[in-house]
Amino acid sequence: MKIVTTVVALYFLFIGQAFAQNKKSNPGKMNTTEQNEYYTFQLSDKVTRKAVTFKNRYGIILSGDLYLPKNRGNEKLAALAISGPFGAVKEQSSGLYANQMAERGFAVIAFDPSYTGESGGEPRNIASPDINTEDFSAAVDFLGLQKNVDRNRIGIIGICGFGGMALNATAIDKRVKAVATTSMYDMTRVISKGYNDVVTLKQRTKTLVELNQQRWKDAETGEQAYPSSHLPEKLTGSEPQFVKDYFDYYKTPRGFHERSVNSTKGWRLTSALSFMNMPILSYIKEISPRPMLLIAGENAHSRYFSEDIYKMAAEPKELMIIPNAVHVDLYDKVDVIPFEKLENFFRTNLK
Repeated sequence: MKIVTTVVALYFLFIGQAFAQNKKSNPGKMNTTEQNEYYTFQLSDKVTRKAVTFKNRYGIILSGDLYLPKNRGNEKLAALAISGPFGAVKEQSSGLYANQMAERGFAVIAFDPSYTGESGGEPRNIASPDINTEDFSAAVDFLGLQKNVDRNRIGIIGICGFGGMALNATAIDKRVKAVATTSMYDMTRVISKGYNDVVTLKQRTKTLVELNQQRWKDAETGEQAYPSSHLPEKLTGSEPQFVKDYFDYYKTPRGFHERSVNSTKGWRLTSALSFMNMPILSYIKEISPRPMLLIAGENAHSRYFSEDIYKMAAEPKELMIIPNAVHVDLYDKVDVIPFEKLENFFRTNLK
């Protein structure tokens, strides 16, 4: 069954169905590590990177990279767990952030969420607001067991769709002392209600009926289907600007990675079901009295998510709008991402 309702179309456009890989896509020349792995950024000569694994509460083995500052001495470090964007892998934005924050003196883990990248879980390329929230807490577990980390000084950074997961994890996990998000998305809100909450009850019901019918097909085949629609090899120019921006990151040498859901064949069709009636940010006020920093681009189509959460949250909180920036600028543009602000925020609040 071809799923074409408004919410699913929006879901495809954002979280990867529209970014399904054409096998001829050229990832371009990327930087490599000592493990001959592709990363979309250069490792700092002031930082070490080590592949690690850890297990979440559901028994899924997660894969991460631990970034540490060189010449760190014997003092225990403040630490950060980072993930996102939604449909990306640790070799993309989260690794870039981890590299930058480790250079500034933090112990940082960038990790692949469950069912994606090098992390475990079957079937592949599915998402869950519950399990993906748990992934952050599992990363906190891992950091708190490191001998060179002060477990009382752990924070979280969530990028894009994992910004919402980061806030949700912080609300429930009181071990997290501070949280920051960039280009934050509330995935449960956008999937269930569409961009700017335009989806009607009739449209939502139609989407659910179609997704439920897709389950019959999946049950018959024994395999959860992927979408049949793909982002074309070349843009026509008629696409919405934010789709062009995503294409420019995920489908070009700038940000392509062969394990990224958004660079390849996208999320499974029925993955949307987990998000349709499970709002993740109902308890946002319970992050207080721990501090929250929300960062969004002035021209980002997603800006309203951060603004709305800022209104809902209790103090202490801060909303930082980056002039002229769009959503994906905060994925990898180191001259746009306010790393000095992030450093000062966590240095001040992880004491």
